[in-house]
Amino acid sequence: MKLNGSQIVLEVLKEQGVDTVFGYPGGTILNIFDELYKYGKTFNHILTAHEQGASHAADGYSRATGKVGVCFATSGPGSTNLVTGIATAHMDSIPMVAITCNVGTSLIGRDSFQEVDIKGITMPITKHNFMVKNVEELADTLRQAFKIAISGRKGPVLVDIPKDITAAECEYISQPKQEAESLVKPKSKCFDRAVELLSNCKKPLIYVGGGAILSDVGKDLITFAEKIDAPVVSSLMGLGAFPNGHELHVGFIGMHGRFEANKAAHDCDVLITCGARFSDRVAGNRARFAPNAEILHIDIDAAEMDKNINSNYHLRGNLNEILPQLTCAIEQLDHTEWKQEINSFKRPFKQVQIEDYVNPQTLIEKVDECTPDDTIVVTDVGQHQMWAAQFYKYKMPRTLLTSGGLGTMGYSMGAAMGAAVGCCGRQVVMFVGDGGFHMNLSELATMASYNIPVKMFIMNNTVLGMVRQWQKIFYGNRFADTDPHRATDFVKVAEAFGVKGMRINTNDEIDDVLKEAFAVDGPVLVDCRISPDSNVLPMIPPGGAASDIIEEM
Repeated sequence: MKLNGSQIVLEVLKEQGVDTVFGYPGGTILNIFDELYKYGKTFNHILTAHEQGASHAADGYSRATGKVGVCFATSGPGSTNLVTGIATAHMDSIPMVAITCNVGTSLIGRDSFQEVDIKGITMPITKHNFMVKNVEELADTLRQAFKIAISGRKGPVLVDIPKDITAAECEYISQPKQEAESLVKPKSKCFDRAVELLSNCKKPLIYVGGGAILSDVGKDLITFAEKIDAPVVSSLMGLGAFPNGHELHVGFIGMHGRFEANKAAHDCDVLITCGARFSDRVAGNRARFAPNAEILHIDIDAAEMDKNINSNYHLRGNLNEILPQLTCAIEQLDHTEWKQEINSFKRPFKQVQIEDYVNPQTLIEKVDECTPDDTIVVTDVGQHQMWAAQFYKYKMPRTLLTSGGLGTMGYSMGAAMGAAVGCCGRQVVMFVGDGGFHMNLSELATMASYNIPVKMFIMNNTVLGMVRQWQKIFYGNRFADTDPHRATDFVKVAEAFGVKGMRINTNDEIDDVLKEAFAVDGPVLVDCRISPDSNVLPMIPPGGAASDIIEEM
């Protein structure tokens, strides 16, 4: 079957099971968009307001569904507008394929109109990237991109296609969907040492990261924790992998984590690290993190072993294979005394009520109460992100989508759209600060155009809250450029885009507004007035350890 390059792109996407693409057209990618038009309803293409929105949407789609997210962009500024979204996906190991088109091969290297070396630009922030200069190589290159994105430690891949390649023709032969490469099993010697370690520990603690979500370890993590009777703490990226409310669940660990989670890590004698990388937001002071523990690090990426924290035991592989094997190899353990010890130092945290402003904890807990367990929560970056981590009770994997590694303000709008499109029928809730919302608020147009039913809650304190909090603690209350003095009326902004706008001024208004917002069949924006002096606590200072925790200001 002879096809042109544009048809080959779409046929390979069909092969790989792609049903949704997020993108924005332009001159060099017009051939592909023309074929996309001819393919009718084969693909659900979501036209975003900005290419960054498309990359974040592909990311959110992938996180929520477990599938590979796909985005399109044209050359020059179109492709560079994807960069922040690609870097966000790279830092959090999200499988995504970005397809860009460049100027024709005869124009490359001549500073042609809208020419840019997107392959060179994205080299440090992709698992791999390609420029296709021969149409005969196009199909296999795209297939390889999908294979790379899903194999081992997942991540984004970019394929750049010159415009003339999208028009050239060649023979096309369909192939089966790409499967992830199989991993080498841990050596039996390493596995036996791990079993011995776990069988003899007295104060075990399981530390769960984003890898537990990406590996789809599911109930095997619960079964493993119950078998070794070990409490469980989660990084920001790992929230939802282990259900909140389970008797072994201790909670969120790290800079803004629970006191008992951080102290448990300090006091444990064995730390079982599952798909986590000991980032500086968890192990701020590496020399003083888990100082009493032998560490068993289970991870799919050998590069993470001993990168931040030296571990005594390594098991490289997929958690959904290794944990069941460990569970079968270990006798039932009982660590009642250790669990009681952790319970003895638990310190329930209560967010301070400031005047008659909306209390962040009250708002988030009430949203939690009126949404089902499979609700997808998407956050931006800042104080609201930490409040959502602290106060929403995540009971299922892939229900918290947040930029954990790169910390991308403006992430939430695109990601929430991608999640809602990918998981049609499930409730999607978005928490965002007024600062981050300003960055990509143009995606309200996309929300309205496609009637994407995201319920958006702006935690509006009129300042750049997290940076301002750091200025309070570390910069002597010198609030340099963290009060932008903006007078944006978010309700009017929402209505201007065709989105339902509402406002919550006090705690007393929360219940009625939530009831009305969730009754709307479509997107809703709720402006929630938060005090600029609401702080995220507890807090371990940068470079600090559990003993340095700040619990009040």
